[in-house]
Amino acid sequence: MQKKLIVDSEKCTGCEICEFVCSAVHMDVFNPYYSRINVIRIEPAINFALSCQFCENPPCETVCPWNALEKDEKTGIMKLNEDKCVGCGFCVRACDFGAISMSLKEERIFICDQCIEFEDGPQCVKFCPENAIKFEPFELYSQKRRVDATSRLIIELANARSQD
Repeated sequence: MQKKLIVDSEKCTGCEICEFVCSAVHMDVFNPYYSRINVIRIEPAINFALSCQFCENPPCETVCPWNALEKDEKTGIMKLNEDKCVGCGFCVRACDFGAISMSLKEERIFICDQCIEFEDGPQCVKFCPENAIKFEPFELYSQKRRVDATSRLIIELANARSQD
């Protein structure tokens, strides 16, 4: 079964350590701009980190005119062929979750690769001080179902927190 990053929004404090760790291990800089995981904040106090959601039929792969993204069927990881990527950003706009980032300076995208080069797995999980990020097997749901569920969750959390 494939695994993905799962974030517990009740534990996530929005500290951004996951972003700094990600940028450090992949780009050798402490700059969240170069992170493959992004902390999302919804006021007044909802925080959660978001990375690639491993879509059943990834729109990012479909819209890429240069075939620079390809889903690994075994792991579910979206693999980027940097030689083919021209930094057009079509995939960034196509991602329903905002899980792809792009550097205009380098003219390339950043997408979570689950730190496959590390034996101990994703480094954001390893260094999360609140243990809010887990790396666990998941059931693959349809894209629409996940987008709808995410939208409902955000609205419900925002409503619950505003009543506090």
